Amino acid sequence: MSGVDLPLTDKARLSQIQTHPGQMEGQSTQDALDVALAASHRCYHCKYSAPYKSQLTRHMRKHTGEKPFKCDQCDYSAALKGSLINHMRQHTGERPYKCDQCDYSAAQKGNLDNHMRKHTGEKPFKCGQCDYSAAHQSSLDYHIMSKHTGERPYKCNQCDFSTAQKGNLDLHMRKHTGERPYKCDQCDYSAAQKGHLDHHMRKHTGEKPFKCDQCDYSAAQKCNLDQHMRKHTGEKPYKCDLCDYSAAKKGSLDHHIMRKHTGERPYKCEQCDYSTVRKSDVDHHMAKHTGEKPYMCGECGYRTEYRRCLTRHMRAHTGENPYKCHLCSFSAKQKNALTIHMARHTDEKSYMCGDPI
Repeated sequence: MSGVDLPLTDKARLSQIQTHPGQMEGQSTQDALDVALAASHRCYHCKYSAPYKSQLTRHMRKHTGEKPFKCDQCDYSAALKGSLINHMRQHTGERPYKCDQCDYSAAQKGNLDNHMRKHTGEKPFKCGQCDYSAAHQSSLDYHIMSKHTGERPYKCNQCDFSTAQKGNLDLHMRKHTGERPYKCDQCDYSAAQKGHLDHHMRKHTGEKPFKCDQCDYSAAQKCNLDQHMRKHTGEKPYKCDLCDYSAAKKGSLDHHIMRKHTGERPYKCEQCDYSTVRKSDVDHHMAKHTGEKPYMCGECGYRTEYRRCLTRHMRAHTGENPYKCHLCSFSAKQKNALTIHMARHTDEKSYMCGDPI
């Protein structure tokens, strides 16, 4: 052992072990030294101990709250350098960890390890109170707190929000800080959550990955498909408690109550006296003042103030005809064209012969 340059405290521990070997009966000198080294740096706030002072220094930041590693692009700071390196990938977009079975990539190795369980089906984390199992420890922790204990240990220090998952608290805190780290590279949109940016990007690309299995409808967001499916099922789960009206969408019920019962018009234009019952209406109205056209076609560069106009425009590229006649094989890109067509079956004479469809 003479060739190993031990810290003074560890030399003293080794001397003590060698001088009093009976105190460590059944252990070799090296085993006893390993034990002594592991406990050589102790935290005075908890039971933590470490063989190296640098490890104890990092641990102490949990108690002191010190975060010496600062991001030079936002106000993020971290207790560990590795955490800052991981954070910086939100700004650079770097995703160095690649899946060898699909095109998934991740900014952190732990995320790739978690992802690989989708391919292997491995669920190593078991609930001790029921037969639930999970691919991730965090999923099991959330399950136990949400299903068994009801615990919500992560609390916001600025409001009464609490949650069972730390990630949910981190996302919530951005409501207070205003942090929006996910940036669109085609316009000035930014988001607090990556999923929101992914949804936004479909405005530029026109991608609609969520498909209806009963017609050719497709949507950019799953919630839109869920709402669409109620056209097929006839489900109207949102009931008005002031009359017998019911709706397939909560927004439709809110709009009904304000328009028919309360007369409330909560969404107001800051530049004129326009007000409306729908936030989307005031967003569309503001385009008259700003001239902004945020909805762009990824195929030809067409831009418009309104999402519905982009939706109609995209049908020129996709050939989609979502409006179907239930009496013949006619279909149309726009609803008004179907309305005009239906007059041929009902003998309505609202339009003169020769009017364009």
